Amino acid sequence: MAEALLERENTVFTGGQWKTGRGPERLEVIDPSTGNVLSRVQAGGAEDVEKAAKAAMRAFDGWKRTSGARRAEYLRGFARGLQSRKTILVRVQMHNNGKPRIEAEIDVDDAIATFDYYATLAEGLDANQDARVDHAGGAHVGLVRQEPVGPVGMIVPWNFPLVTSAWKIAPALAAGCTAVMKTSEMTPLNELVYGDIAIEIGLPAGVLNIVTGGAEVGIALSRAPQFRKISFTGSNMIGAKVMEAVSPRCLPVSLELGGKSPIVVTADADIDTAVDCIMGGVFFNAGQMCSATSRLIVDKSIEPELIEALTERTRALAVGSPFEDGTEMGPLTTSAQCHKVLWMIEEAKSDGLDCITGGGAFDRDGHFVKPTIFRDVPHDHTIWRDEIFGPVLATTTVSSDEEAIAVANDTNYGLVGSVVSGDWSRAKAVADRIEAGQIWINTPQIVYPDSAWGGFKQSGIGRELGPWGLSGYLGVKHILSRA
Repeated sequence: MAEALLERENTVFTGGQWKTGRGPERLEVIDPSTGNVLSRVQAGGAEDVEKAAKAAMRAFDGWKRTSGARRAEYLRGFARGLQSRKTILVRVQMHNNGKPRIEAEIDVDDAIATFDYYATLAEGLDANQDARVDHAGGAHVGLVRQEPVGPVGMIVPWNFPLVTSAWKIAPALAAGCTAVMKTSEMTPLNELVYGDIAIEIGLPAGVLNIVTGGAEVGIALSRAPQFRKISFTGSNMIGAKVMEAVSPRCLPVSLELGGKSPIVVTADADIDTAVDCIMGGVFFNAGQMCSATSRLIVDKSIEPELIEALTERTRALAVGSPFEDGTEMGPLTTSAQCHKVLWMIEEAKSDGLDCITGGGAFDRDGHFVKPTIFRDVPHDHTIWRDEIFGPVLATTTVSSDEEAIAVANDTNYGLVGSVVSGDWSRAKAVADRIEAGQIWINTPQIVYPDSAWGGFKQSGIGRELGPWGLSGYLGVKHILSRA
């Protein structure tokens, strides 16, 4: 059944209809486990973006006047549509992203839960309009209402395509915005299902539009005059280009960007818990996470014991095709990312850094990188300071919690962090002082739909998920009149 998604000819969805893209190229979609071509799809182009943006603009007036309760019905329709296709979507993610089955299943479940969550928030919008404000002095009364900002352009990345698209589409549609989404040119197949579901549930034409393509589509989307907001998830370099493109129009943007996140292990931490949290934080999705806790900051008193246990577990990690029994880590999704990660590993080794396990590629087809740990990494080195986006961990030791906090915060990023400690109050005190948008204590990374997702410093602008994600697509209107 997955072949129905793998062999799609029409990959542009505008005005409620599937169309053939008018872009200049035919994209090759690769299976990272083998390096073989999985599918070829026709890319969209600037003309497709223009038509999609106009369709979103035409649909906006009717959609924003639709009740929150009715919008919630459509959102639950998306959730059920994803649920009914779960087997197909899991298999396509295993093929196209290289995700082990459990990771692909988590992604689909996350997307389903996100649509259900925002359906509930959409229902609540009906009751919360025209909130009264009694101004000081009593001569005037105010009414506050929330209104959708308008048509929105969305750009999603290749590492969690189904998840990040749900994180954007669900709150935008819940708020009453219409949307045009650009899929990643590397992993476009799963997000196309949103167009199929839109037809299936009778979503009004133009409320959701999808354009598959590369840089030309992203540039056109960022510059389209119909949009009143741009939401982007991806690298800092491209995020800066998006900001530059929208700056002449002074549009609001939400940016979920990179990270170089710390995991702090205090002297009283349980070793097994620490190893679980470290492994999940840097080797899940082959390290291709903006939230990867790829800087291990451990108290020197337990460092030898922790490194021994961590190295043993890392060497035992089952790396292979998602379709091989027992696989715990798959390949990197793209050839370009694989080459970048291997180059950074080689540079670190040539600089004399202590690579205690991993340190190269597997001798097999596909984009497979060995889970790698560098010990006692200088804090000014590239692999300590720059986002690698691969299964590479850098470690350092500290002598106190105070020093650990200082090292954790010595970064240009501030997306997430983790703390592992035998005492919750101690862990909470450290977490309170780490400059990041989300902190986990004594647990591997789990993100719920009602969490707040986003970071400080160069890790982005705004928040996704939770009520904060919804408010990002709503503007506040204040109406003042005599009492």
